[in-house]
Amino acid sequence: MSQSITVQPIAEGVYAAPQLTPEAMAAAAEAGFKAVMNNRPDFEGGADQPTSATIEAAALAAGLAYAHLPVQGGYQSPEEIARCAELLNSLPRPLLMFCRSGARSTKLYQQAISLED
Repeated sequence: MSQSITVQPIAEGVYAAPQLTPEAMAAAAEAGFKAVMNNRPDFEGGADQPTSATIEAAALAAGLAYAHLPVQGGYQSPEEIARCAELLNSLPRPLLMFCRSGARSTKLYQQAISLED
């Protein structure tokens, strides 16, 4: 039995979620997602937080594309925003972005798409 996930739409084909576990990757694939972007630095929430490597292994096993773009909650550098824009253009959709609560991923997405304006 796979873990259920809670998602919020950000834009067409792009969704945000709070912290996901390796077990949630199968649920994401079952829900139709094609890619996952992890925006949370490893161990930000302490030793109990799953690492990017364990989440990536589960994502790949579930058939998902995976990207790790760790950013801080209060500030995303111009380089991080530009890298997010690159990933948004290359990762398949629907895309599921996640961080601690989903807010950081949403903000990062909004800043990345503003580069296209």
